[in-house]
Amino acid sequence: MPPTPTPPRALIAEDEPLLAAALQQALARAWPELRVAATVGDGLSAVREALALRPEVLFFDIRMPGQSGLDAAAALADAWPADEAPFPALVFVTAYDQYALQAFETQAVDYLLKPVQPARLEKTVHKLRQALQRGAAPAPEDTFAQLRALLHTPGLGAAPAAPRLHMIQAMRQTGNGTQIHFVPVAEVLYFEAADKYVRVLTATHEYLIRTPLKELAAQLDPAAFWQVHRGTLVRASAIASATRDEAGRLHLHLHERPERLAVSRLYAHLFKAM
Repeated sequence: MPPTPTPPRALIAEDEPLLAAALQQALARAWPELRVAATVGDGLSAVREALALRPEVLFFDIRMPGQSGLDAAAALADAWPADEAPFPALVFVTAYDQYALQAFETQAVDYLLKPVQPARLEKTVHKLRQALQRGAAPAPEDTFAQLRALLHTPGLGAAPAAPRLHMIQAMRQTGNGTQIHFVPVAEVLYFEAADKYVRVLTATHEYLIRTPLKELAAQLDPAAFWQVHRGTLVRASAIASATRDEAGRLHLHLHERPERLAVSRLYAHLFKAM
């Protein structure tokens, strides 16, 4: 007799317990063989549990405390052991309106609108079941491409567009205390998120600002500053080369700084040979 197929497993990330329970009950009706392996209430826990459990399907609320569902999915994409298990099918659960949901027009990543309607859930379940049965889940490259688009959609994963920034008022610690410096954006080589601050690196100095990287990105020219990691924006003209290590990870070497910068899998497409 052929072996009994292993039931698919799902992870639900939803910060409102009643909504998480309602989704789990609705899934039990629409997809009886699906096993909900875990339910978590924040993005950091979602990443941790997904890496530990490696489910076939992820249901992520977009807006969660600490780390959004989009940011959690980006972190998971970077940390996922691709040589050991295929990247899960992603379904975002959201209360955003139809305008924001235009970003979901391609089919690599699906969505459910709150409150979840049975007919819409059945459509999503049908698509997921078909893909899993055929072994034809969306290719990681397609999923990552749509995830990038979602992360850079104003009002969804990105801050609304803002006027271009030309001068930065940044802090620098000295022996005499904290000084405020006016740093031209034209001198900045890269920005890097660090706890509650963002590091501002020029060729010769390091400064700190409190503006979140997401808000900062909305004020920079995307052609000049490339997002290469969820926590790093680098000036394209400052990049000397990109090197792939034995584990397949990309790192950037800069013209005027000695440190290497890690490149997330989401942004590895930027460094393919022409």
